[in-house]
Amino acid sequence: MKRFKTKGIEVVIYEPTFDCEDIFNSKVIKDINEFKQDSDVIVANRLSAGIKDVQGKVYTRDLFGSD
Repeated sequence: MKRFKTKGIEVVIYEPTFDCEDIFNSKVIKDINEFKQDSDVIVANRLSAGIKDVQGKVYTRDLFGSD
């Protein structure tokens, strides 16, 4: 995250259960639809059903959808 920020890239985090408005000066978004709309690239551990509709901008280590 630090490397992106030093390049001037804005980082937003999707976390619906977090009570803070930011993490390490990065905005926390609690609404999945707002997050998908605001994000150009999404980095995720796995491709879940909630982000399959934007899978063209999702980068994940879950190559086979089984992780």
